[in-house]
Amino acid sequence: MGEPFIYFDHNATTPLHPTVWQAMQPFLTEVFGNPSSLHTEGLQARDAVEEARERVARLIGARAEEIIFTSGGTEADNFAILGSVLARQRQGGHIVTSQIEHPAVLGSCRALETQGFRVTRLPVGSGGTIGPDDLANVLTDDTLLVTLMHANNEVGTIQPIQACVALAHARGILVHTDAVQSVGKIPVLVDELGVDLLSLSGHKIHGPKGIGALYVRRGIALDPIVTGGPQERGLRGGTEHVAAIVGLGAAAHLAATHMSEEMPQVAALRDRLEQEILATIPDVLVNGATAPRLPTTTNASFKGVDGQSLVVALDLKGVATSTGSACSSGSLEPSHVLIAMGLADEWLQGAVRFSLGSGNTLAEVDTVLHMLPPMVARLRQHSRGSVRQAAMTPPPKRQRP
Repeated sequence: MGEPFIYFDHNATTPLHPTVWQAMQPFLTEVFGNPSSLHTEGLQARDAVEEARERVARLIGARAEEIIFTSGGTEADNFAILGSVLARQRQGGHIVTSQIEHPAVLGSCRALETQGFRVTRLPVGSGGTIGPDDLANVLTDDTLLVTLMHANNEVGTIQPIQACVALAHARGILVHTDAVQSVGKIPVLVDELGVDLLSLSGHKIHGPKGIGALYVRRGIALDPIVTGGPQERGLRGGTEHVAAIVGLGAAAHLAATHMSEEMPQVAALRDRLEQEILATIPDVLVNGATAPRLPTTTNASFKGVDGQSLVVALDLKGVATSTGSACSSGSLEPSHVLIAMGLADEWLQGAVRFSLGSGNTLAEVDTVLHMLPPMVARLRQHSRGSVRQAAMTPPPKRQRP
């Protein structure tokens, strides 16, 4: 008790904005009609859903009828990949993705492999981005879909989506991008990117958990993966979660309104954090620093430190960080993203992600900077002591059978 609470894990989730909560409240209590009902209460709910659809569409430069609401980014990724491939399976059997995708994308691709589809996983360079030439070399007449994330959730690197779209479209291949981490943090406009499908999530932009959306360019056919009703143009059955949809719409409106003002301030805080870590702590590597990155994210490897131990030590001081994707939290395996980037073992185990948001302050950054050098030094000393102790301990004597 008494320690400050500093939240540097915005890539995992963001706090619900008070304005979003205020927008949602009526639809959790008095405005409770089913949006499919024809009475007044149902029509009020329907109007709220459609207003939210308009707001989400405006954030990414889409048409409202191109937005399908989902239960979150994972379902949006699943729907984009499975729905588009299954709708075109007679035209081919090959999908291209990358080695650093979110588990929602990698899992969808593995599921398709069990059904006989072929999946190519593109490598990335040390900077954490794919090369468009590598994509060009694997596209074939059998390729149905290219699915590449817009910005990586662990290191924040931004992929060359426009160049990849041009290569794929030249061969009539659809492109999906997982933009869950980039929407609301950098300008993401579907016509500029050229993508056919785009996933986003509410809780990454100060909206509620359990709601997301899939952009489907007009004219693109998908096979539903959630069936049972005519909702969402017959593409996703089930009564709409009206309050969450309204919350997503409110969060999208806030992002569209304030992103250009807030994100440069977040970038300045991130840069100070990163620069001072490098200046005050020896043997630190910032992963992905040579590539374009989100303004919110720095992923630093502290040599000779166990990253999970550092996350726990910071948490005991009231600072929330992570070792990578929240979906992989608790895993003892090194980050698949950092492995794909070619990090040596000595750097892999010491990786910690700091992801900032609009609510963070310079005082919070300076507080963390004050904590980190002695904390890292203690963990390194403990690690060296453990290694020496292990080296000095004789192996146990073998028992006679």
